[in-house]
Amino acid sequence: MKINKVHHIAIICSNYSKSKQFYTEILGLEIIREVYREERQSYKLDLALNGEYIIELFSFPNPPERPSRPEAQGLRHLAFEVEDIEEAVDSLKLKGVITEPIRMDEYTGKRFTFFSDPDDLPLELYEV
Repeated sequence: MKINKVHHIAIICSNYSKSKQFYTEILGLEIIREVYREERQSYKLDLALNGEYIIELFSFPNPPERPSRPEAQGLRHLAFEVEDIEEAVDSLKLKGVITEPIRMDEYTGKRFTFFSDPDDLPLELYEV
């Protein structure tokens, strides 16, 4: 088997409107397609970053909570690559998003920080 790349990440949110606003207006992802699936009472929002499809955002009635911190089993976080971490952090702060202090990756020497989406999913900014 030859894997080419990660195709997409699927996220189930608790408040569709709030998460849609966060991922589109705060993070700046582009809407590719939005569908409401009546039989499942569920929205599906396909989002792209720089024209490349990366996230499926779902809503379902009463989804069960999943622990995400600290160090819970399962997906640990979703990381976004940035060229200037301070500029990215400042941009998030202007939009009311709180980030952790910027840290240094001890192995790569690259800087990174974490913040959360509306459902407390850990998101990372990683400077390249």
